[in-house]
Amino acid sequence: MSSTNEDDPFLQVQADVLSQLHTTRPLFTSYLRIRALPPSSATTKKPSPELASARSDLEAALATLSEDLSDLHAAVQAVQSDPYKYGLEIEEVARRKRLVDEVGGEVEDMREELLKAAAGTGTFAPGEEGRGRRRDDEVDYNAEFEQQQQQQMMAEQDTQLDDVYRTVGNLRMQASEMGRELEEQAEMLEDVDGLADRVGGKLQTGMKSMATVIRRNEDRL
Repeated sequence: MSSTNEDDPFLQVQADVLSQLHTTRPLFTSYLRIRALPPSSATTKKPSPELASARSDLEAALATLSEDLSDLHAAVQAVQSDPYKYGLEIEEVARRKRLVDEVGGEVEDMREELLKAAAGTGTFAPGEEGRGRRRDDEVDYNAEFEQQQQQQMMAEQDTQLDDVYRTVGNLRMQASEMGRELEEQAEMLEDVDGLADRVGGKLQTGMKSMATVIRRNEDRL
């Protein structure tokens, strides 16, 4: 790659996007875990404060990530038609496009989960809102104890789920890197094969010339 982080804006934004993605993945994991917890009697008809906070944090992170990702997508489109004009190799442009597609797919998956939750929430049916408010006023010790148990479960699961999601993300990036390396090695093998063919042809020509000289010398003797 002919560019460096100092003179290539794409690489600078790429570093920001990967850093933001690293921060967003745990937020997404935490949101899914909180959403999967059984609701308490006091929060049956509306999201718990923990879920609302997790959703808000995730939405904010995805908005920032999507904005920078849009800049990367526009940059890739700008250089695709003539990468050499910008001092880039075709392979580097392909790598950048794969990165944008992969991160974009991951962001889209997270957004779909948010949309699923929004579609499944719905609104109160007629007469239910008043009863829901009355149930909120009847929060007792059992509901408080249940909330404490849920918070304890959340704390215990955070580390494990974050590690799992981080591992999946790392494997995804490693697979992309391995694919790029295999493509580069395949091109190198093609170059080596071509060079070997040319050297072999020259060697055969030289051997024939040498044999001709030897025969002439033998005839003279």
